[in-house]
This record gives sequence, C-alpha cells and structure tokens, in this order.
Amino acid sequence: MLNMKYLDEIEEYLSSERLDDEFEYSPEERRHEILEFLERLMDVADKADAAATRLIFRKSQLGALMGTPPEK
Repeated sequence: MLNMKYLDEIEEYLSSERLDDEFEYSPEERRHEILEFLERLMDVADKADAAATRLIFRKSQLGALMGTPPEK
C-alpha cells in the first residue's frame, strides 16, 4: 500500500515548473481538475498527519491526555 515512488513523483511535480505551466496553459476544465487534485491531496495530508500523531502517541500518557484510545 505504501508507494514512495509515487509520492516522490508528486513531490517533484509540485516542486517543478511543470505544474505551473500546465495550469497556466490549460483550458478552464483542466485547471479545475488540477485544483481539485491539490485540494484532495491537502485533505489526504491532514489525514496522514492525524494518523501519524495517533501512531506516535498511542502508547504514551500524552496520548491518553489527547484522547487517543489505547491499543486493543
């Protein structure tokens, strides 16, 4: 399930001028697709942040204070 190569490709695309050029020279419909993709990526990043926090603190007293349920 973990695909670091794909994440590297996304990171490179976001860091390059290709994204900017594609957005600038694309029709309006494609621009909306790009913005929807970026919005979805940000939503996924928020979930990744929450998952990382849960995994890191799940066995700690700090995790208990944060409301992280104990392991089953």
